[in-house]
Amino acid sequence: MTDSAIAPGQAPVNSPWHHETVTWVKHWTGRLFSFGLTRPASMRFRSGEFVMIGLPSEGKPVMRAYSIASPHYAEELEFLSIAVPDGPLTSKLVNIKVGDTILLGKKPVGTLVHDALKPGKRLWLFGTGTGLAPWLSVARDYETYDKFEQVIVGHGVREVAELCYRDLFTKDIFADELIGEQAQSQLVYYPTVTREPFERQGRLPHLIESGQIFRDLGLDQTKFDPEHDRVMLCGSMEMIKDMAHLCEAHGMTEGSNAEPGDFVLERAFVG
Repeated sequence: MTDSAIAPGQAPVNSPWHHETVTWVKHWTGRLFSFGLTRPASMRFRSGEFVMIGLPSEGKPVMRAYSIASPHYAEELEFLSIAVPDGPLTSKLVNIKVGDTILLGKKPVGTLVHDALKPGKRLWLFGTGTGLAPWLSVARDYETYDKFEQVIVGHGVREVAELCYRDLFTKDIFADELIGEQAQSQLVYYPTVTREPFERQGRLPHLIESGQIFRDLGLDQTKFDPEHDRVMLCGSMEMIKDMAHLCEAHGMTEGSNAEPGDFVLERAFVG
């Protein structure tokens, strides 16, 4: 029996992958979409980690790394993806329907986690495009609000329509039974657009370098404070490299699971 013949949610014996079922799909734009999967009972992960995802096939499946967008305690798994027209995986993944089977890796890993950061006062979560995904996990984790006094989600996109999850960060999260009360007083959403008119425009690195983001948020500082600020980065390679340079220029050190620091980035997504 080939993988393509396996029923949804049923994995063959000794399969290297979990075989999980699509529970919902939401298309934000023609290229940007989110979807939910059943969660294996044995799966454990830290908010902010990523896992390999693929589609069943006759031969060796094409697998790609995806940040888990749901917090570690969620009953199902959530993912955010962009469809690349000629992408070997995403060009097919964009067409998934409820009930379809998705291959899921068995070992979540990553550095975009609390453990890779030193204790701090303010947590900055910067993402471009689908780089928002790990922050959907971290910002919905109650432990985040216990560890930091303020949590700032900075999302940079090209077009306004790409500000997916805008409603989550402006209203829905504040009604969440588990973290709503803490989010109301500790969470700040900072969206910015580069190619269309919007209330805030510009690349995230430029908004930081100019000090504009600190003025917008009413903070009494013109750059990151290594004593209090902690930064997580995910998104385009250009943004991550520019932001990492800025963090270092502001006196911050990169952290890892082995040695926590002031800022972290996911090197699995950086060339």
